Amino acid sequence: MTEDFNQFIEEHSKICEKNDLIPTELYTKYDVKKGLRDSNGKGVLTGLTNISRVDGFVNIDGVRTPCEGCLWYRGYDVYKLVDGLKQNRFGFEEAAYLLLFGNLPTEKELQNFREELSLKRTLPITFIRDVILKAHSRDIMNSMTKSVLTLAAYDSNMSDCSISNVLRQCIELISVFPMLAVYGYHAYSYYDCNNSLIIHRPDSNLSVSENILRLLRPDGQFTELEAKVLDIALILHMEHGGGNNSTFTTRVVTSTGSDTYSVIAAALSSLKGPKHGGANIKVVQMIKDIKQNVKNLDDDEELRSYLIKILDKQAFDNAGLIYGMGHAVYSISDPRAKIFQGYAELLAKEKGRMKDYDLYRRIEEMAPALICERKHAFTGVSANIDFYSGFVYNMLGIPEELYTPLFAMARVVGWSAHRIEELVNSGKIIRPAYQSVMSERQYLPIEKRE
Repeated sequence: MTEDFNQFIEEHSKICEKNDLIPTELYTKYDVKKGLRDSNGKGVLTGLTNISRVDGFVNIDGVRTPCEGCLWYRGYDVYKLVDGLKQNRFGFEEAAYLLLFGNLPTEKELQNFREELSLKRTLPITFIRDVILKAHSRDIMNSMTKSVLTLAAYDSNMSDCSISNVLRQCIELISVFPMLAVYGYHAYSYYDCNNSLIIHRPDSNLSVSENILRLLRPDGQFTELEAKVLDIALILHMEHGGGNNSTFTTRVVTSTGSDTYSVIAAALSSLKGPKHGGANIKVVQMIKDIKQNVKNLDDDEELRSYLIKILDKQAFDNAGLIYGMGHAVYSISDPRAKIFQGYAELLAKEKGRMKDYDLYRRIEEMAPALICERKHAFTGVSANIDFYSGFVYNMLGIPEELYTPLFAMARVVGWSAHRIEELVNSGKIIRPAYQSVMSERQYLPIEKRE
């Protein structure tokens, strides 16, 4: 029976591929914005937002021109926000407050918000045992999605979409996301990897980034720089406009009137796609491949030759991509990458990984010109944040299974802000149009079908 079923699937998958294939020229004929982007790659305008802005191009005399990238949170340049945190303090909670409520908090407001996050950093009794441990998954994003949907069963006001209730739900989810992710990883590590199982409770006196490292590491120990670099990573991943796939998913599902848990679960499912949230893992894998195949890593010509092989689909995964380079919006530079590069260097010095850091820097310097040459790209190409984030996570001892969940721990703040903004401003369900290109056919009785 299994062999018959497999044969059925094999045969009918080919039928699906044949009958579902739409000729490319029809997309041009009907002016379809495939991927909701125009022919220049610019996203189709589908909404308005006051939460953030992403600048990668400017309009000069009617011409879309590449510019230095800039990211704004509620009107504040992210460079300034990060620079304001140099007074030896952590900023996740401050940035989260800004995105959720639209203003930078006073000291008192920030302290109250931190206390609320800390109070909500708890899961229902036996939840860890009955939900996370008993039904573990090697895919931590799936584990988190399951946990989020299960938490809905503990909420007596699950379906209430009033702003006050949704805000309460969002703050609670922001608080527990690190626990859902790290405990999910520990369950996988214990059952599938035969490692010891150690579950730490969060410490109410620690910041979000400090608690993540405390929960993850068996001894619960970390350095101040480790926690600081992770804090910056979370801030830079927290929000990136309304058009990225998982945030747009958040707004689409919100527009249906669905509950917060279903909305955030949908966003998680979007983020886990390798085209969205998994790029930093590909960078780490690519660097491993380069180390294995370039005999003399100090030789620029040998390194350049291997990068060309990667671009020509003759090396690594044969996809023709130097991962971590280029972005759908940014052109000349990604501000997140420029900020994070400096913190990566600081951590590399502490960890004795400067040789690795230098390799990343040399690839970053070589890749743009090679990509423009081999791919005939005329807009700017630069490193994006994924280029350095995987390297930083590796230096922090964070397993690859948690790279995308770490992204989610940060981005849940942005999802929450966009969910609330969608509820405040829109009463319509988001429903784009699709042009049907099918041909009408005459019905045939079953005995006459071939």
